[in-house]
Amino acid sequence: MTERPMHPSDQPAPDGGPGPHDGPTAHAWAALGGSAGLLERVSFHGPDGVLPARLPVRQLARATVAACSLAAAELSALRGAGAVPEVSIDQGAVATAFVSERHLRIDGRTPVSFAPLSGFWPAADGWVRTHANYPHHRARLLGALGLPADTGPEQLAGTLRDHPAAWIQERAYEAGALAVAVVPPGDTTHPLVEVRVVGETAARPLAAAPLPAAGVRVLDLTRVIAGPVATRTLALLGADVLRIDPTRLPEAEDAHADTGFGKRSTRLDLADPADRAAFEELLATADVVVTGYRPGALDAHGLAPEALLERRPGLIVAQLNAWGWSGPWVGRRGFDSLVQAGVGIAVTEAGDDGAGDDGAGAAGGRPPGVLPAQALDHGTGYLIAAGVLRALTDQRTGRPGGRHLRYSLAGTASWLQHGITPAEPLDDRPYEPERWITETGSPYGVLRHALSPVAYAGGPTDWARPPGRWGTDAPAWL
Repeated sequence: MTERPMHPSDQPAPDGGPGPHDGPTAHAWAALGGSAGLLERVSFHGPDGVLPARLPVRQLARATVAACSLAAAELSALRGAGAVPEVSIDQGAVATAFVSERHLRIDGRTPVSFAPLSGFWPAADGWVRTHANYPHHRARLLGALGLPADTGPEQLAGTLRDHPAAWIQERAYEAGALAVAVVPPGDTTHPLVEVRVVGETAARPLAAAPLPAAGVRVLDLTRVIAGPVATRTLALLGADVLRIDPTRLPEAEDAHADTGFGKRSTRLDLADPADRAAFEELLATADVVVTGYRPGALDAHGLAPEALLERRPGLIVAQLNAWGWSGPWVGRRGFDSLVQAGVGIAVTEAGDDGAGDDGAGAAGGRPPGVLPAQALDHGTGYLIAAGVLRALTDQRTGRPGGRHLRYSLAGTASWLQHGITPAEPLDDRPYEPERWITETGSPYGVLRHALSPVAYAGGPTDWARPPGRWGTDAPAWL
């Protein structure tokens, strides 16, 4: 394979200051290789006082959705042979979607987002943040600390108070558990997105269609929020999205009920010859693969980006990790809440204002703060979808070849902390999310859920299908 660089994402761009375009949107759009001339299509409306925080979360959120919407509009024009439609982003819709997991109701039931052993805890010399939502992560955390399986929050808190935060962090890491010491902000930065063109294979033609991603085949190898939000968005825009999970790794069905809209879901054991053959058959006609596992985790199965692009030239491979693609933490597990703790966001947001209801304050004292949403997850999700849509367009407008896109939660955090100038809300209009919430019947029951904030003139307003039961679909394209 041959490689050539394209559109480095870490070039400076205007951020939040005066000018003809929204600075953060222009920055994201430039990082994705988009034409600056299309930014005049983008406008914003709706309440300004949403997603309040010390950091510019509202600006990040609306910019990621705007970039995704503009990428969808651009591809829609290519497939419809018309002008690029106008993009009008409602900030209320954005704020509602950025906490979609909190708005979800399943037959009237409110899912639990964070388990009892997930949260901030005082350590001997500071604070740590744990993540124990999945049973295997809970078991590893307790095992690392020498605690019994029936340990409750009080017993965990007592143990954590006896040890330094860094010791807890490293002990958990060695055991495959998840705990991160809360640290003040630093000056380490990561790129928002990295894009490489690989080879010169021409992409298959895409016929005229009413939706920009209609007929595009997407293999979704992601979990939790960021990756599933990206593929949920591609499904909204017409893609045939098939999520594939390992047979031995559990998933929270409530989480899938939120992020599984528009998709199908199956489970495969890639060590099993029959399942491996099924995967290779899917890959042979796939257009996009999105992965959300830590670096190296998929390599043993022949799913490293280079291997995928070797077997399927012209493929778009979008990779996501937690901690960035360089530095000592590149191979570590992570989630949005842990990255907030580990890059200084939790210290910046400390206090009563700007703190969201995501499990902070599990122990006594004044805890570190949190963003008003899992904004790193959701924002990165829309940026991934935007990058895939831009790549689909770019492949067919003079830049053939496969694409390797790399994102990280740490990269989005860097942008939030260092790349966007905070702006005060412009008005105090109350924000009522009900306008952007609807109900849909599903195999899980009646789902009360947030609508997608992705919007362009003539675009879809809801998904064509509800989430099916996780892991129950056939491993086949529609």
